[in-house]
Amino acid sequence: MSTAGILLAAGGGSRFDGPEHKLLSEFRGRPLVCWALSAVTAGGFDEVAVIVGAVDLGTLVPAGVSVIENADWATGQASSLQAAVSWAGARDHGAIVIGLGDQPLVPSSAWTAVASTPSPIAVATFEGQRRPPVRLGREVWPLLPTVGDEGARVLMGERPDLVREVVCEGQPADIDNKEDLHRWS
Repeated sequence: MSTAGILLAAGGGSRFDGPEHKLLSEFRGRPLVCWALSAVTAGGFDEVAVIVGAVDLGTLVPAGVSVIENADWATGQASSLQAAVSWAGARDHGAIVIGLGDQPLVPSSAWTAVASTPSPIAVATFEGQRRPPVRLGREVWPLLPTVGDEGARVLMGERPDLVREVVCEGQPADIDNKEDLHRWS
């Protein structure tokens, strides 16, 4: 069964008060999104894609990574998740592993560990907290939310019997505002 790694990077970053979009802001010497892109591309996936919307990631996306435009990005995360599922289904992948473009300290080992778990839904845990990346087997794609600003968390709450936690190393902090950027830099 083939598995795709997919990075969600379509949001507007409305809580980030800076001169540029948060994903383009410098974090430890590189644009923030580059850290997550590096981790997913090193995760050993059959294919990798990034969902974009509010900001053009342009030349930051490595060669070989598919760029999927989510024209409905402003409606919330569910639209990006649906774009990912549609793309992966058209390419006949059996599972996707979803992560976030604003989580720069999630290592490739977390992506790989979650991807290798055969459970219909597998979620990384960092010091006991569930955070992306999340593996979603094809059998659960029809159960994912189609509208709103929620992703797989809704499904995990509704169907805990399908979920397996995967203990991972790394730091799952996401960068929502300037304070987060400075705290983790």
